[in-house]
Parts: sequence; C-alpha cells; structure tokens
Amino acid sequence: MEKISVVIITYNEELAIERCIGSVKRVADEIVVVDSFSTDKTKEICLGLGVCFYEHPFEGYIQQKNYAKSLASFDFVLSLDADETLSSELCNSILKAKEKFNCDGYVMNRMNNYCGVWIRHGNWYPDRKLRLWNRTKGDWGGRNPHDHVNMRADTKVGFLKGDLLHYSYISIEAHISQFNHFTSTSAHELFTENKQISKIGVFGKGFATFFKGFFLKLGFLDGYYGVALCVINSFATFMKYMKLRELNKNAGR
Repeated sequence: MEKISVVIITYNEELAIERCIGSVKRVADEIVVVDSFSTDKTKEICLGLGVCFYEHPFEGYIQQKNYAKSLASFDFVLSLDADETLSSELCNSILKAKEKFNCDGYVMNRMNNYCGVWIRHGNWYPDRKLRLWNRTKGDWGGRNPHDHVNMRADTKVGFLKGDLLHYSYISIEAHISQFNHFTSTSAHELFTENKQISKIGVFGKGFATFFKGFFLKLGFLDGYYGVALCVINSFATFMKYMKLRELNKNAGR
C-alpha cells in the first residue's frame, strides 16, 4: 500500500477544520496543516486532533500551498482547503489508487455547496481539480487566488470517481463580500503581468461568463441559487477587469 500526506492550509477555520480532517483519516498516512496565525481556535482544534501543525506567514495561496507541500513526509500529497471534505466514493477511489499508483497525478470532480444547496450544473460543476499527485512532478501555480497544480509534461494523469465536497458560501452576502477581495487579488495579478483589456472587453468577459454558466452549462437547472450564481459570477468577472483597467489607468498605461 502506497502512502499519502494530506496537506491543508488554514486561517480562522475553527468551524470547518474538524470536518475536513475527519473526512481524510481513512486515506491519510499523515496530515499536515499549515496555518497563517489564526486568531480563533483553529490551532487548538488541530493540535487536539493530532495532526502535524505548522504556522507560516501568508504570502499568497500558491506560495502557501507549495510551502505546505514541502513539509510532507511522503511524495504523494492530497491537498485540501479547510472547507473541503472527501465523499465516501472519493475515499474509496483514493484507497484503491493507493494499492499501487499507476499515475503521477489524479483529477477529481469538486461539487460545491452554495447557501445549503449542492450545485450540479453551471460553471461550478464538475469543477475538476487535480488534488492528488506526486509532489516531485508538479507544483502549485496559476494566478492568485485561482491556483492549480501544474504537472510536468512527461507525467500521466488519471481520474478518480467521487466528489470533493466544497462548502463554499453560507449566504449570498458572504459570497459578495469575498468576491470583492478575490477580484482585487486577481486584478493585481493580471496587472503585474502587464495585461490590458478594452472597455468592450470588460463587458464581453462578464457576458461570456454568464452565457457559459446559464446556457451552455445549464446553470438554471439548479434553481434560484443556480441563477444567482450565474449572475454573481458574471458580475465578479466584470469587476475583476474593471479593477484591472483602473490599475492600468492609475499607472499611466
């Protein structure tokens, strides 16, 4: 049987971390938590559950997850956020894969719980993520806060059945509050890469996000909250590029 290090990053996750850790105990040979100096009971809960607990300043999602990965004892790592858990089917798939890893990395579907409702359509499902991989053959990359694992070109990636369950937002207000932070972070990342966008492009990006989620990926089938997600996600896209234009304008570009 192969061994896996589960790695989790946290900040003020006292309401979610025990659920997350409990869901991975069947598959984990080691659980590593890297915390950004939480001010709630996250540290106390983690230490009580017997995980390997570290504290490290937060420099960005990508940087923090790569640091957490570096602390793992085993080459194969399973990376989760504190508000994620493994479904029973996904646990079973991981246990079967552990018998002998025949791939360098594994993709799984992520299903999001939004305001108490599981979202099964739109831009949020299947929301495929590569979360189990040989850490010597891939690193976290992308643009903060939308990170992803980049595997080497010569690697083999497989698929695991079952869902990674993500408890995203408990209310629309919480979603709107968070996307203001996320859109600012995304705009800054684009700005540092000298990205430009026209006024028409700003509106086009927002409309394209709505069209894809609502029509092409059938977001309306998730009812009221599915439609709300399509609207908020398109507005978030619009705001991200509006903020990018503002950054460029202020910099004289």
